[in-house]
This record gives sequence, C-alpha cells and structure tokens, in this order.
Amino acid sequence: MVNTIRWEHGDDHVVLLTLDHPGRSANVMNGEFGASLTATVDRLEAERDQIAGVIITSAKKTFFAGGDLEALLRLTPADAEASEAETRLLKDTVRRLETLGRPVVAAINGSALGGGLELALGCHHRIVLDNPSIEIGFPEVTLGLLPGCGGVVRSVRLLGVVDALTNWLLRGQRRRPQDALAHGLVDEIAADAAGMMDAARAWIAANPDAAQPYDRKGYRIPGGTPSTPALAAQLPAMPALLRKQLKGAPYPAPRNILAAAVEGAQVDLDTAFTIEGRYFTELATGQIAKNMIKALFFDVQAAGSRDVGAGHPPLRRVAVIGAGMMGAAIAYVCARAGMEVVLKDVTLVGALRGRDYSVGLLDKAVARGTCTLDERDEILARIQATEDLTDLAGVDLAIEAVFEDPALKHKVYAEIEQVAPDALIASNTSTLPITLLAEGVSKPEEFVGLHFFSPVDKMPLVEVIRGERTNEATLQRALGLARRMRKTPIVVNDSRGFFTSRVIGTFTNEGVAMLAEGIPAATIEQASSQAGYPAPVLALMDELTLTLPRKIRQETAAATVAAGGTWQPHAADAVIDRMIDDHGRPGRSGGAGFYDYRDGRRVGLWPGLRGTFGGTNLDTPFEDLKERLLFIEAVESVRCLDEGVLTSVVDANVGSILGIGYPAWTGGVLQYVNQYEGGLPGFVARARVLAERYGDRFDPPRLLVAMAERGERFE
Repeated sequence: MVNTIRWEHGDDHVVLLTLDHPGRSANVMNGEFGASLTATVDRLEAERDQIAGVIITSAKKTFFAGGDLEALLRLTPADAEASEAETRLLKDTVRRLETLGRPVVAAINGSALGGGLELALGCHHRIVLDNPSIEIGFPEVTLGLLPGCGGVVRSVRLLGVVDALTNWLLRGQRRRPQDALAHGLVDEIAADAAGMMDAARAWIAANPDAAQPYDRKGYRIPGGTPSTPALAAQLPAMPALLRKQLKGAPYPAPRNILAAAVEGAQVDLDTAFTIEGRYFTELATGQIAKNMIKALFFDVQAAGSRDVGAGHPPLRRVAVIGAGMMGAAIAYVCARAGMEVVLKDVTLVGALRGRDYSVGLLDKAVARGTCTLDERDEILARIQATEDLTDLAGVDLAIEAVFEDPALKHKVYAEIEQVAPDALIASNTSTLPITLLAEGVSKPEEFVGLHFFSPVDKMPLVEVIRGERTNEATLQRALGLARRMRKTPIVVNDSRGFFTSRVIGTFTNEGVAMLAEGIPAATIEQASSQAGYPAPVLALMDELTLTLPRKIRQETAAATVAAGGTWQPHAADAVIDRMIDDHGRPGRSGGAGFYDYRDGRRVGLWPGLRGTFGGTNLDTPFEDLKERLLFIEAVESVRCLDEGVLTSVVDANVGSILGIGYPAWTGGVLQYVNQYEGGLPGFVARARVLAERYGDRFDPPRLLVAMAERGERFE
C-alpha cells in the first residue's frame, strides 16, 4: 500500500501528520489516501493515551487538492452503490478523527479547495498561512458536483444554513486567507510557517478537551434549523431565488446542494452525512458533472499548459495601438503581468483616457483589498500614454486594436515598422483574416492574431490565430504572452471570423431568425436561458450592437463574391436591417435595440417587436428552440474542425465555453455532440430533423456523418 501520510511523534506528544502523496504534485482524495487515512486514524486511536494532540499539514505546494477527478470521470450510474459506500467510509474515518478525544489542528500551508477544506473542517481548529496565493473554498459546484466528504454538513452546522449556502457552497467562492477568516471557516491566520506551527501547538496545549461545537451538549446551528420560525419563513424563497439565478438551465448541482443543506439541518449528523452522500453520488455518476469536469478542468488545463518552447526572449515592452475600450483593457492586463506598456492613440487625450481605464480597475481592487496602494502605483507606472509614434521605439511586441478596417490597420502597421522594425506585430481583430492583414507588414511570418474577449481583465481566454505565413517562433511567443497574462489560449488557423466569432455569429443569427419566424421575443430569450446560455440571445445582440454583424456580413459577402462564390442571405439579415434602417435601433450603445434602455440600463423588450415581426407563432416546440441554438453552434464547430480552422477538440470545447458563452453544462461544443442521447449517431439524426424543419444550415457536415458511421467520438 502506498502511504500518503507521514507520522512524526514529537517530544511534546503532539503528532504531526504530513500529507505527502508519493509521486504526485498534489494530495488528492483517492483510494490510496483513504487507506492511508484509515490506517493513520487506527494508529491514533490505538496510541491515544500517549498523544496530546494532532497537527495536519502538507508537504506539497497545496494543502490538499480535493477529489480525484480522473476517477470521477470513470464513474457510471452502475457504480453508484460502490461510490457511495467508498465516500461514506472516508467520511466515517474523518468523523473518527474529530471524535478522537484529542485536539486536532489543520495547519493549512497551501490552498485547501474542495476535499482539502472538508478535511480541514474535520479538525477542531484551522490556521492558515497568510499568503495571498492561498485559496480556501468549495469550488465543486463549478464542476457540477457538491462537497461529498462532509463539507455541506459541517459548513451548515458551523455557520448556519443561509450563511453556508450563500457564502461558501452555491457559488463556489474561492477566498483568500483573510477573507476566509472573516467568513468563519478559518479560525486563525499565521504570518509564516514557523508561526503557524507554534500557534497550532499553543492551541493544542490550551484546549486539551477540544471537540467540535456541534458535538457539545446544547449546541444550536446558527440561525436555527428549518423548523425555527425565522429560518422557516426565509427558506421558501431560496429555491425560487436559485431558479431565478439558473433561469431554468440544466445545472443540478446547486439544487442538490440546497437540498442536502436544508434536509441535513433537520436530522442528526450521521443521517445528514447519508443525505449529503446520496446527493453527491447522483451528481458524480451523472453526465453533466463529467462534461464540466472534462472541459473546465482537464481541457482548460491542457490548453493552458501548452509547451511554449525555450530560447525565446521574454516580452518586456509592449505597445498597444488604439486606446479604446479593448486597447485600454489589453494595456491593463499587460501591465498587470509585469510588462512595460506604451498605450498610443491619435491624441494624448484619448491615450490618457485609455490609461484611466486601468486607474478605475486598480482603485476598485484596492477598495476590495485585492491590491495594495503600492501595487496599484507600480502597475500604473508601467503604462505610458502617448500620441507620439516615436515612443514605440524598442518595443518587443505591438498589439493593434484599432477599428475593423483593413486599410487603417495596414497604415498602422507601416507606422509601427518605421519606429520598431524588430517588433512582433499582432492584431486584436475579431473577424478579419490574419493573412489578409499580414499583407500590410514586411515580415508576415512575424505577424499573428491575438483575439481578446471583453471585458479583457475578466475573460480568461485569448484566441491565437496563425496566418498562412505565421512561423512557429511567433506562435510560441504569442502563447508565452498568454501564459504570462494567466490566460488560457486556444490556437486556430486563419479564416474569416476564425473560430469564436464565426461560431457565435451562428448563435445570434439563429435567435434573430426565430424573431423573423414570428416567435415571441420573450420566448426566444427564455429558450436561450433555459438552454444554459449566460446571456439571452437578443440581449447579447444588443450588447454586440446590430451594426457590427451587418458590417461583418457585408464584408464577408463581398469577399465571397470576389472569390467566385455565391452569397446566401440569412433569415436574420432582414430583421437586423429593419431594426437599424427603419426603426433606428442599433443596440445598447445607441440607446435602443431589441430592448429598451433607460439611463443605459436595460428595462425590457421593445414592445414594437410584436408589431414589427409578428410574435404569434406559438407552434414551434420549445425544445426545438433550445436545441436550434445549441446545435447550430455545434454544427458550425464541426465545420471549423473539418476545414482545419480548429486543430483540436480541446480548443473547440475550451474556446466555446470560456470565449463565447456556450453552456458549461454541455462540456463544450464538441462534447455536447459526444454526450447527446445516442452519441454521434443520435446527434446526426436530430440535426437532420432540424434541417428538415428549419433549413439546411443544420445539415450535419460530412466529417460528423463519417465519424458517426464509424462509431467514433470527438477526443
């Protein structure tokens, strides 16, 4: 048996248990850990009379990484009984630890997320190192799971139902040490490792009869149980609020967490553990958790850990040309990553306004306590606002973020090359082909697309676009930049719209086409919400502005015809044209779109939509509306893969979720195809039904049909 816990019995009779799984970079809650913990607790019980207390700490960078996600991916409904029994055995062992009759302290010297926090909650006292890189929390809900090793039960008993749900469980918050202390699941902060151990031993000496609060006679759950009148009056609103937040999307984990918390608070501890275990097992053996774990953990990890190669000099000085919303935000993330930034605009006033964007973000960070005043000033000092082209001299990289006009961009590239001939040049264009833009530079092999997503400081994705002549060294340096910014990169080959813009365009067009069919706007919005999209489709169109897709459409049509092809109008085109030309409603930035706005805030769907486009079509099945949105993006993604725009399934899944809001419960556009009922053959059959009903844009691509016939999956 592999032992994952080291034992040291000190002269003061305090046993130091060090979590140290051999051969792993992190400690995980797997079978080897379970066996080691059982053996360790057996020994603690056998030697209890010679033990004054116990300290649990870690030999890894993290305290404890949580459950073994690889093992969870393999679970099926047939494994439910065995999985529940295994989880119950682990919970029973932790329960034996907390009822040992000796004080047990968790000395948390690294992040404790999920199972790590659950293990810490099984201790009587929790001390955390005051390190801003440490995170404490229950992120399980973000992977379609719930804390299954007592996390729900113990957090509810320590904090109360409402506090535990809102501040720890339902949103998967990750808290820094001071924040975790303020929110009640950490008891003490230590300045350094030695101080943490001294504090742990001091607490053991001062609390020889330590026990969990809920094991002491007369203890009451803070806020009461569901039968307490005040809580009983509050609880009925919680499912309604949760439903409002989820908007009908198929995310079972929050529902199960709420149920486990409320039901568990009404019964004894042992029964509460059983309830929690059953709700966990339902999620762990289901498909949605597998989709989310694969995409949001393994696929994101794979995309973010690309080998960026060695020997490339680091990017120290970056120019951002265009200080509008995107340029200003790109300058901020570059400066935050430690690079010197020259932010250039046509006027100094515009450049300074762009720099003020960073000032606003940093001031908010200081107010939240996530940034010190000194750090704020250091970051701002790295951003030089200028209108003077000569200030670009000596930059390693120039990122262009000007208007989507090839002629303007070519002019900018020529100016860059005048003063910084050795700089890599990148464009933040969201749709224009990189190969077309590269015609404006003297070294197209050192030209690349870097498509950021708004808001840049929050969106974790960057789409790296390789033009026809972009060389490997340039691509590697672009990936290195993404890593330095702590963003997840996907790599795609050149095409108009690349991957993300091309695919999200099919989503917005489909929603607008439904309006043209006379489907009520409110029904369209509800369908997109219930499908799991973070923003309803017509609301998203307003945010993007209706003029942008029209401009893209006109440019694409012209390019298609110029290349000898035939342009096929989409049913959405006429709707967008009428909104702009007949009604003067270009979107949110223009003060009116599919929605009405007051003082810049959305107040409701424009009542004129019904008179303009109908809204009496109530015959289209609601399930069809949801699946049309999901299918059209998946089908277009397969086309991107077939055409070589996408080169990996991982990039498709990660890019669709992190970049364009494809519902996370699906696991991404291609995983949605994999997991559809009946697999790829089932998806192909349903796509053909949708094509027959709504148009040949749903016809399954040849690649998809061939893979379905061969019994393959997107891997």
